[in-house]
Amino acid sequence: MINTGTVDPIRYPIGTFQAPQQFEDGKVQEWIAAIRGLPNDLRAAVFGLNDEQLNTPYRDGGWTVAQVVHHLADASMNAFLRTKWGVTEDDPTVKPFAESEWAKTADACSLPIEPSLLLLDGLHARWTTLLESMTEADFHRLIQPEGALRPMPLYVLTALYAWHGRHHTAQIVSLRKRKGW
Repeated sequence: MINTGTVDPIRYPIGTFQAPQQFEDGKVQEWIAAIRGLPNDLRAAVFGLNDEQLNTPYRDGGWTVAQVVHHLADASMNAFLRTKWGVTEDDPTVKPFAESEWAKTADACSLPIEPSLLLLDGLHARWTTLLESMTEADFHRLIQPEGALRPMPLYVLTALYAWHGRHHTAQIVSLRKRKGW
């Protein structure tokens, strides 16, 4: 469910996210596999980059490669918690996080990427274990994103974060291709 129409291919190298309209077990399994694979895919995307390359924005006005890595750790932590709340509470309200502000904090701007890569390894192992244990009824459970007009089923959240990981990894891969790294 990706829109590759008239979007900026540097900012959205795999297109924009389009929410699935219904639950499909086969698709859910694909999304879980993408979430499981993100830590390795991301490691491959940043492998061999030096500090100058890691501190290069993936696009004009965009985050650096290192900030993208740290953002993926931040977003995955939030998504894991949203999944956990959705499975264990009835229609929980989930707070958004100010992604652009988080990307300006010291840990996102100056910390080496390895701590975030290690965090993703453990977090995605736990998250995919949780996702794999869920029933179809669990995937239909709802979370209420604060400020959103309607609740979100957990299968849509799963699709969103499968896309999200591929999206940001593709930004790094695209930058490497453009720069000849």
